[in-house]
Amino acid sequence: MARPQPLPWVHAAFLLCLLGLGRAIKIPMDLSQPPTITKQSVKDHIVDPRDNILIECEAKGNPAPSFHWTRNSKFFNVAKDPRVSMRRRSGTLVIDFRSGGRPEEYEGEYQCFARNKFGTALSNRIHLQVSKSPLWPKENLDPVVVQEGAPLTLQCNPPPGLPSPVIFWMSSSMEPIPQDKRVSQGHNGDLYFSNVMVQDMQTDYSCNARFHFTHTIQQKNPFTLKVLTNHPYNDSSLRNHPDMYSARGVAERTPSFLYPPGTTSSQMVLRGMDLLLECIASGVPTPDIAWYKKGGDLPSDKAKFENFNKALRITNVSEEDSGEYFCLASNKMGSTRRTISVRVKAAPYWLDEPKNLILAPGEDGRLVCRANGNPKPTVQWMVNGEPLQSAPPNPNREVAGDTIIFRDTQISSRAVYQCNTSNEHGYLLANAFVSVLDVPPRMLSPRNQLIRVILYNRTRLDCPFFGSPIPTLRWFKNGQGSNLDGGNYHVYENGSLEIKMIRKEDQGIYTCVATNILGKAENQVRLEVKDPTRIYRMPEDQVAKRGTTVQLECRVKHDPSLKLTVSWLKDDEPLYIGNRMKKEDDSLTIFGVAERDQGSYTCIASTELDQDLAKAYLTVLADQTTPTNRLAALPKGRPDRPRDLELTDLAERSVRLTWIPGDDNNSPITDYVVQFEEDQFQPGVWHDHSKFPGSVNSAVLQLSPYVNYQFRVIAVNEVGSSHPSLPSERYRTSGAAPESNPSDVKGEGSRKNNMEITWTPMNATSAFGPNLRYIVKWRRRETRETWNNVTVWGSRYVVGQTPVYVPYEIRVQAENDFGKGPEPDTVIGYSGEDYPRAAPTDVKIRVLNSTAISLQWNRVYPDTVQGQLREYRAYYWRESSLLKSLWVSQKRQQASFPGDRLRGVVPRLFPYSSYKLEMVVANGRGDGPRSETKEFTTPEGVPSAPRRFRVRQPSLQTINLEWDHPEHPNGILTGYSLRYVPFNGTKLGKQVVENFSPNQTKFTVQRADPVSRYRFTLSARTQVGTGEAVTEESPASPNEATPTAAYTNNRAKADFTTQGWFIGLMCAIALLVLILLIVCFIKRSRGGKYPVREKKDVPLGPEDPKEEDGSFDYSDEDNKPLQGSQTSLDGTIKQQESDDSLVDYGEGGEGQFNEDGSFIGQYTVRKDKEETEGNESSEATSPVNAIYSLA
Repeated sequence: MARPQPLPWVHAAFLLCLLGLGRAIKIPMDLSQPPTITKQSVKDHIVDPRDNILIECEAKGNPAPSFHWTRNSKFFNVAKDPRVSMRRRSGTLVIDFRSGGRPEEYEGEYQCFARNKFGTALSNRIHLQVSKSPLWPKENLDPVVVQEGAPLTLQCNPPPGLPSPVIFWMSSSMEPIPQDKRVSQGHNGDLYFSNVMVQDMQTDYSCNARFHFTHTIQQKNPFTLKVLTNHPYNDSSLRNHPDMYSARGVAERTPSFLYPPGTTSSQMVLRGMDLLLECIASGVPTPDIAWYKKGGDLPSDKAKFENFNKALRITNVSEEDSGEYFCLASNKMGSTRRTISVRVKAAPYWLDEPKNLILAPGEDGRLVCRANGNPKPTVQWMVNGEPLQSAPPNPNREVAGDTIIFRDTQISSRAVYQCNTSNEHGYLLANAFVSVLDVPPRMLSPRNQLIRVILYNRTRLDCPFFGSPIPTLRWFKNGQGSNLDGGNYHVYENGSLEIKMIRKEDQGIYTCVATNILGKAENQVRLEVKDPTRIYRMPEDQVAKRGTTVQLECRVKHDPSLKLTVSWLKDDEPLYIGNRMKKEDDSLTIFGVAERDQGSYTCIASTELDQDLAKAYLTVLADQTTPTNRLAALPKGRPDRPRDLELTDLAERSVRLTWIPGDDNNSPITDYVVQFEEDQFQPGVWHDHSKFPGSVNSAVLQLSPYVNYQFRVIAVNEVGSSHPSLPSERYRTSGAAPESNPSDVKGEGSRKNNMEITWTPMNATSAFGPNLRYIVKWRRRETRETWNNVTVWGSRYVVGQTPVYVPYEIRVQAENDFGKGPEPDTVIGYSGEDYPRAAPTDVKIRVLNSTAISLQWNRVYPDTVQGQLREYRAYYWRESSLLKSLWVSQKRQQASFPGDRLRGVVPRLFPYSSYKLEMVVANGRGDGPRSETKEFTTPEGVPSAPRRFRVRQPSLQTINLEWDHPEHPNGILTGYSLRYVPFNGTKLGKQVVENFSPNQTKFTVQRADPVSRYRFTLSARTQVGTGEAVTEESPASPNEATPTAAYTNNRAKADFTTQGWFIGLMCAIALLVLILLIVCFIKRSRGGKYPVREKKDVPLGPEDPKEEDGSFDYSDEDNKPLQGSQTSLDGTIKQQESDDSLVDYGEGGEGQFNEDGSFIGQYTVRKDKEETEGNESSEATSPVNAIYSLA
């Protein structure tokens, strides 16, 4: 049972989806934009003469661009040539030869122009060539006569094809020519013999050329060899003779070079290409070839040996690979060397490729075109395909070498600019348009997307956007909190938010907000975190008899909101579920197991988001003799232990073990497992030795030397395993010499005058005998001095008094009392390093920009490094700022340049500062002496954002702005720029721009109306340009949701508690309450006579609640109410109520107050005639009545 490793493509897929996250923002196609070339043919375009010619050129733009071509720098009129047509809605040329014509007539240099009203974009200059496969000239070749042992070169001289053909050698019967270090083909196609042997006459030799486009093979007339020999018989037994050449009478001789001729040569290679160096040597015996680089090591990560070490290929060459290389050809007669001087040149390559520039009206920007090469390339600017010098003047444009600066850009500045940088080895052409747009932020992806991701994975939330000026993008979670960036989050330039490891708490709604001075746009992404799919009970390896039933479990835990699918593989192929199988959600059952069911079974549990898998192996056993039915019905159990173990046929490396099986307990024994224990290295620990079928009870065991064995046997049936048998007697095998040597041999210096040789000791079963020890040998490399040796019982030996950093050849051989192990491999080690003795010289500093410098220095001599050159290192510190009042930290920093380099770049410097710098060379021991201290200053840069930008609103008429100077001015501040725009919901007002002096840090804005809010963008300026901006908004009023209604009803309602009318109303209410209390007090004190409705005269109506509860109206002669009740003006007795009832105060009914808060209740009582008679009640809604009822 095993859980396979996760599929590598799962991780690769996520890495691939991260590609392009830092690319520039693209303009949506529904907006006006200049043309952009999207597809074009390669610069060197070689075509098949049998096919139609296709020269590709496609572009996009709005409006859609039109196309035209030039050929050899002249206008190419497509309409005049009937064979030439242009694809619809494309600039791709199609040249049709179905009606005749010669493709060679159309060879030349083509260039495509894509144009609309906003500009013209150019393709590369496409050099069109027609493939050629010329015929091999016929020639009659005489037999080549050569003396045995002499060198020989068979020249191929293939016809010059386009592209060059692939060369290979075969016999005339189309059998490949065997190649080895004696006979091999050179890069130029010739066949070289380091020395000719008589067996070379057994075949002829024909050079073949295969042409790429025509897929044809041309064969040269074959060479035949005639070898003159002192030994006329071709005795094959001499080929394996230890001294074959002497046995055949061939004179031995020192090596010499067949190709290239001479002892020195030079070779030029372009940066980024492959460097191929060849050394083909003759000699008897056949020489070996070794490669070296003068003053350093070969680049191990890029260098590889080809053609039996006769060729050295260094891929992706860089300037560091220039220098002198030499090959050493050696045999037992001597050696010779050849030096090849390599110069690395470079076609132009980009340092800073110009990119499309999207600006808002009035913004500043720049196009930068920086390239490097050897020789240094020149830069030429064009606009819309014409040289910039001949273009109409533009006062807003300034050209400064490799940079075009745009200031206060206007709509008329839209164009496509071309940068062409070239040297003698090639050119680069780049298009970059300047688009001037005024576009509020907009989202380019569907809204409210749902992203589901598995717990602990990483994910990416996309939020493509556009706007001009380019908006700033921020992410928020669940509509609150600070901007998400840093820690577990990373925001890419294109707006995507990467969450590095998903946790449960990361679930929620993520909002991306794009903001510029024209507005903002937002989109939401809902992230759901799902539990991973896991197989928690995996299928297990099983052994089953034919005809039985097997069940493979596969129980899965998964997120319940995801649909689970469980499938099975057999031997890594989809499993067909036949009628003998039953697949359930958590298992696979196989009925009537047959031999064809044996194999590996893989359970795959998958959802739409992830998957898990587990594997088990099913072994099917052949039929066993079946007992009678009566026995089959008996209960089954594990077998009894085997007994009476016996060792016979004792041999040096084997022994026969025999045992008597125990009772199988009604279940046939299927296997026997033999285990062993030894008492020397791991006494008491039992190890599996081998497994045998249940039908045997005797087996021959293969043994290792010098082990004191003891054996036991375990029986296995379908129920389980028996207890182990009692151990056998011990048997010690005889010893032997080791058959292997220790591994991981290393030689490294721990001090400058020693070398510590270490290795991984051999384990117990590899010792093969007593008294295991190691013979350690060493000698200096390439000195041919005698070997030093010592015998060691541990795993380490220190060689003392060694020179500083010298290569040594090291061998470690195992030995015991029976003999030595095999001849060990030779390992190269080095003695200890010392500190370098020299510093880099001629250190030159070139300021690249306000934050970076380039360094160039002369390398130190190799013998002064005194170790392996790890890196050149620059120590630098900020001495002071050119702003005298600014304090700076003088902490020393360092920049490392690994390897043997001559130049480097120091980034992340502070602009407008004075620096000092020193260079050292470092090896494994440490730094060498420091170079002469160099001083340099960085130019001005753009400042950082102003600090602590605060927006306050003391009243509805004004807004106060305050800010502090930037933390990093990066130059002399020339002022501040403030842009602000009023907005009310989605409506934007006119943008206002204010410029301030560098000393001003306050400003007051007079609001045009009390309803709109304001968005402020503040930035600082130096002479270089405008720095990073900070944006704030004025605070929102509490009634901003309905600003118009609030302003219409009462513009002061936002804070009505401060208004005079409200204070007056509160005072009037308080006075009224005081009067009411006084009246109540007076009435209670003096009492009064109230008319009483006698029951006999005025009966209570059935609706009167007093009758229902048995209460009656009555009065004594003083008309005093009963205690605990209150008497109203109509004489009725009411249940006592709360004295501060809202109704009693007139606040419970409607219409008690006007809109201005004045009280409209009646302040007098109507004295009607009916009232004096006591037959009618007073006004029930009068506040005065309520007052009297309280009394």
